[in-house]
Amino acid sequence: MAAPGSHARRRAWPLLFLAVLMFHSLAIYLFTRGFLLTRTELDVHSHRDDRTGISPGCSSWPPPAVDRLVIVVLDALRFDFVAPSTFFQERQPWMDKLQVLQKLAADEKTSARIFKALADPPTTSLQRLKALTTGGLPTFIDVGNSFGAPAIVEDNIMHQFAKNGKRVVMMGDDTWIQLYPEHFNKSYPYPSFNVKDLDTVDNGVIEHLLPSLHKNDWDVLIAHFLGVDHAGHIFGVDSTPMIQKLEQYNRILEDVIDTLKSLSTSGGPHENTLLLVMGDHGQTLNGDHGGGTAEEVETSLFAWSPKTPPNAVLSVLGKNLCNADLHGKEVCVSTMQQLDFAVTIAALLGIPFPFGSIGRVNPELYALSAGTWDNQQIGANDCTQQNDLEAWMRRYAEALCINCWQVKRYIDRYSATSVIGFRAEDLNHVADLYSKAQANWSSVLRSTCPLETSSQDELKECANKECTSSALRLQIDAYSDFLESFAKLARSAWTEFDLWLMGIGLSVMILSVSTQALAEGRVANFLLATSCIASVWHSATKGKFIIEEFVFLLLNIFIRFGIEFGMSKQISGSIISNDHPVSIICGLFGSSFCSDLMEIFPIISLTLVAYIILKCISYAISHRFLKYSVMSGSILSYIFIAIHWASESTLLSHTKAIRETGISLAPRLVYTIGGLSLAISAFYRLFGSTDHLKMNERITSLSAVMLCSWSPTILILLGRQGPFVALICMTIAWCIIKLQQKNQRELKLDKGIHAADSVSVTQWSFLAVCLFYLTGHWCTFDGLRYGAAFIGFDHFHIIRQGLLLSIDTFGVSHILPVLSLPFIAICWYNSASKNSKVNDATVTRLIQVWGLFAPKYVFDAIGLLLTDLLVVLASIYYS
Repeated sequence: MAAPGSHARRRAWPLLFLAVLMFHSLAIYLFTRGFLLTRTELDVHSHRDDRTGISPGCSSWPPPAVDRLVIVVLDALRFDFVAPSTFFQERQPWMDKLQVLQKLAADEKTSARIFKALADPPTTSLQRLKALTTGGLPTFIDVGNSFGAPAIVEDNIMHQFAKNGKRVVMMGDDTWIQLYPEHFNKSYPYPSFNVKDLDTVDNGVIEHLLPSLHKNDWDVLIAHFLGVDHAGHIFGVDSTPMIQKLEQYNRILEDVIDTLKSLSTSGGPHENTLLLVMGDHGQTLNGDHGGGTAEEVETSLFAWSPKTPPNAVLSVLGKNLCNADLHGKEVCVSTMQQLDFAVTIAALLGIPFPFGSIGRVNPELYALSAGTWDNQQIGANDCTQQNDLEAWMRRYAEALCINCWQVKRYIDRYSATSVIGFRAEDLNHVADLYSKAQANWSSVLRSTCPLETSSQDELKECANKECTSSALRLQIDAYSDFLESFAKLARSAWTEFDLWLMGIGLSVMILSVSTQALAEGRVANFLLATSCIASVWHSATKGKFIIEEFVFLLLNIFIRFGIEFGMSKQISGSIISNDHPVSIICGLFGSSFCSDLMEIFPIISLTLVAYIILKCISYAISHRFLKYSVMSGSILSYIFIAIHWASESTLLSHTKAIRETGISLAPRLVYTIGGLSLAISAFYRLFGSTDHLKMNERITSLSAVMLCSWSPTILILLGRQGPFVALICMTIAWCIIKLQQKNQRELKLDKGIHAADSVSVTQWSFLAVCLFYLTGHWCTFDGLRYGAAFIGFDHFHIIRQGLLLSIDTFGVSHILPVLSLPFIAICWYNSASKNSKVNDATVTRLIQVWGLFAPKYVFDAIGLLLTDLLVVLASIYYS
C-alpha cells in the first residue's frame, strides 16, 4: 500500500502542470499581441456629395467610363495559368490551357491585356475578397465594429454599388453572401467549403452565367468559380483534375467572350462592357495558399473591352514585358497591385471610392476602357485642342486628384481615431507630398489648357516648352508618389511587430521553461545525446550488430526521403503527384502497377496495424468487459476504414448506394465508435475498481484504451498513408524501447529508475515532429489538410469540420505521442526495477518523461498549449 505522502504528491502533479499551462498561455498571449498584425476598422462611408477639402481642379468623383462590368473570378488562379509558357524557364503541363485569353491578348493589343496581379498576404480567400472590395490591407486581426461578425461593415465597392443604383448579380462561392448579405439584386450561392467537390459550385455558375449575359437586369455581374482551388487542395497543380478544370474554364470563357462580342454592336447591351477574368490569390504546387510566397501572392487579371480604345492606349500600356507566344505572336504582360483594384473599379463605374481604400487608380486597367478616351466628357471651359493621349492624361490626372484627396481624408480620420496610428514623422512626410502635389495642380491646369483670356506670351511659352504632356506627366507622377508612399507606410505600419510585447512574452516563456527544467536535471545533456548514426557507429566499434539500431537507421532514412520528396502532401485518394516517392515505382513498373499497388497496399498495412493493436489489447487490458468492448470497437473501426477505402477504389465495381454508404457512412461510424470508446474509458476511470491492480497494470490498461479510441479516427483522417505511417511509428517505438532496455541492462541501472532517459524521450519527440511533416502537414495556414475535415461529410459545419481538422493536424504529432508515453515509462519500469518496492516509480518516471517531452514544442504555440492540456488531463487520468 502506498504511503499517504505519495498520494499527495500524485495529486500535486496536475496542479504543477496546470500552472505550466497557465504560464505558457500568458506568454503566448503577450507574444501574439505583438506578433499578429492589427488594424482598426473605420465604419465611415464615402458619399456622392462629398466636397470638403477637394482641390478646385478636381470634380467630385470621376465620370463613369463603362456601363456594365463582368467579373469572372477563378479562385486560386496562378499567374502561369494565364500567361504564355514562353514567359517561364520551363513549360509545365498546366500552362497554355487558357488559350482564349492568350489569343485575345495577342490579337487585340489595344483592348485586351494580361496582368500579373500581386496580392498582399494573408492569401486566404476571405481576406483577399475583403481586400479586393475595400481597397485596404486586411490583417489577421481587424479591430472594429465588425470584429466577430462575418459581414463587412467597412466601406467597399459592393456598398457603393448598392447606394449608387448599380444592380449586382452574383453566382458561385457563397462567401460573397456571408460578406455582403444584402448587396445583391440576385444571387445564386453554392457551398464552398467542401474541397473534395470540384464541380457543384462551377456547375451552378455555368447554369446561370450565359443566360444572365443576355439579360438587362444587372450592371455588375460576379461569377466566382472554385474548381481550380479545390483541385489544387486535393490533387495539386500538376494533376489531371487540374488540367481538366483549366480546359473546362477555357471553353466557358470562349462562350462568354463570344456572347459579349455578339451583343457589343452599336446600341447593344454590351457595347460598353468591361470583362475581367481574375484570381483572388495564387497557390503553391501542392495547392496551398495563405502565406506570402511568390506562388501564393502572384495571381492574374485579364481585362478585355469589346469597344476598342484608340491606338494611343499603347503609349499607356507600354511594352515592358513582352514575349512571343506558342504561335509566334507577341503578348505583353503588365503588373498591378490588387490593392488598386477597388479604387480602379470605382473610377471606371463612376461611383465614390471606398473610404478606407488606399490603392491607386491603375493607369493601364483604366486606359483599357474606351470610355476613358471619350473627349466629349471634357467640359466646355477645358482644352479643346488636345490629342487623344493628352486628353486621356488629363482625365486620369483628375481621377488621381480625387484619389489622393480620398486617401488623405482616410489618413486624417484613421490617425485621429485609431488606437494604433502612424508615427508623426511619417505623417508629416506624407502630408508634405500631398500638399505639394495639390498646390501644383492649378498651375498644371493653366499650362495644359490655357484659357481664352490668356496672353499670347503664355500661349507661346506653353507651346515652346511642350508643357501639355510633360506637365501632366509630372502631375501624375506627383500624385502617384503620394499614393505609393502612403501604401508603403501602411504596409510597414500594419506589418511591424510590437517588439516590446513580444519580448515580454518570450521572457515569460523562457521563465516557464526554466521552471520546468528544475524537474528535469538531465535536460542539459539533451544536446550531447548521440544520434542514431552515432549509436550504430558506437556499436560497430565494439564489434556488435544490434538489429534495432539498423532498423531505426533505415526508417529514419525513409522518413527523411518521404519528407523531402513530397509524400507529405498526399491525402485521401489514390492520385500520386510527380514528386511522390511512389512515383519512382510508377516509372519502373508502369502506372497500372502503381495504381493497383496504391489500392492494395493500404489495406495490407491496415490489416497489420489492426493485428498489432488487437495483440496489444489482449496483453495490456486485464478487465474483461473493458478488453472485449475495446477489442470489438477496434475490429469494427478497422473494418469500416477498409470499407471506406474500398468504396473509393477503382479496382472494384460498386452500386451507387454501396459506394455512397462506404464513402459517407463508414467514416461516421468510425468517429462514433471512437467517441463511445472514450466514454467507456472515462466511465471505467471514474467508477471502475482498479485498486487490485498494480500501478503499471492500471496505467497500461488506461493508456491502451485511450490509444485504441483515438487511433482509428486519426488513421482514417490521414487517408491511405495512415496505416503505413502507423507501422513506422510502431516499429520505431519498439526500437527505442528495446535499445533503452539493452542500455539499462548493460549499465545495470536499477538505482536510476527515478531518472528519465532524455535521449529516448528526445528521439520520441523528434519522431512526432517527423511524422507531422511526413503525413502532409506544415506549420503554416496553407499547410492545413482541409480535405481531411470532409471525410464522411459533404457539407460544412464549423464545429464538426474544425474538430476533424484539428484531430488530423495534431493526431500524429501530439495526441498519439503524448498518450503513448505511458507505454515507454511502463517498459522502462518493468525492465529496470524487477525487485523495486517503490510503488510510485512508474508515476515518477512518467512525470519526468512528460516534463522532457513538453518543452520540445515551446516555439510551436498551438502545439505547445495542446501538449500542456493533454499532459494535465493525462496526469489526472493516469494518476
